Amino acid sequence: MKAIIIDDEPLARMMVKEYLQSYPHIIVAEECNDGFEGMKAIQHHQPDLIFLDIQMPKINGFEMLELIGHPPQVIFTTAFEEYAIKAFDAHAADYLLKPFSKERFDKAMQKLTLQRVNATQAVVDMAMQTAAPSNRVVVKDNGKIKIIPVAQVQYLEAADDYVKIITADGSFLKKKTMQYFEDSLPPQEFIRIHRSYIINASLITRIDLHEKDSHLVLLTTGARLPVSKAGYIKLKEVLGI
Repeated sequence: MKAIIIDDEPLARMMVKEYLQSYPHIIVAEECNDGFEGMKAIQHHQPDLIFLDIQMPKINGFEMLELIGHPPQVIFTTAFEEYAIKAFDAHAADYLLKPFSKERFDKAMQKLTLQRVNATQAVVDMAMQTAAPSNRVVVKDNGKIKIIPVAQVQYLEAADDYVKIITADGSFLKKKTMQYFEDSLPPQEFIRIHRSYIINASLITRIDLHEKDSHLVLLTTGARLPVSKAGYIKLKEVLGI
C-alpha cells in the first residue's frame, strides 16, 4: 500500500513516518511540502492513501483535492481546530488534530479497513461547505493552476455539469454546482439572482423591470442578466431596498 505525506512542517511529516513504522505494509512513496508538490506526487505515484495537512503555502489541502478530481483515501492532519467537523467521524476518512498521539493515529488507521473510496469526496464537500466562506477560487486553465480572488469574479453562470466563472481576464470552467458556490462564496458579496446566475453585488449598477413580474440586473461590466422572483427578493434583502 503506497502512501504520500503532504505537510509543510518537517516535524509533522517525521511524526507520521515514525507512526507508520508499525505498519510495514504501507510504504511512504514521497513526502511533499505543499499542495503543488502533492498534486505532482499523486499523479506520479497513484497512492492508495495520503496524509494531508490543510493550511499550507500556495494552495490548501481542500483546494488540492478539488483539483485532483478523484483523490485517494485521505487522513487529514492539521493544527487548526476550526476545521474539525463532526461529519468526518461518519465517513472512512479521518481527521487528526496536531499534535496527535500514536493511539489516535492507530484508530485512524483502523478505519482504513472500512473505508470506501467515494467517501473522500463527500467529506471534502462537507468540509468546504462548513468552513468559512472562501476568498478565492482555484481552477485549472490549459493545464495550469490559476487562483482567482473572489473580488475579481464578476458573475458565475451554470453550464451543464460545470460552472462558468466570469472575470475581466476571461471565463473559466469548474466542475462544481451552483449550489456549491452559493454556499461557499461570501453571502453578502455574491447573490444568487437566478438558478443559472450568481453575481458580484459590488458590480450592480441598475435593476430594470423586464416584461411582467421579471427583472434584469445591469453590471458595471455591461452584462445584463435575468433575475428570478426569488432572486429579486434576495437582491432587495442584500441591497436594503
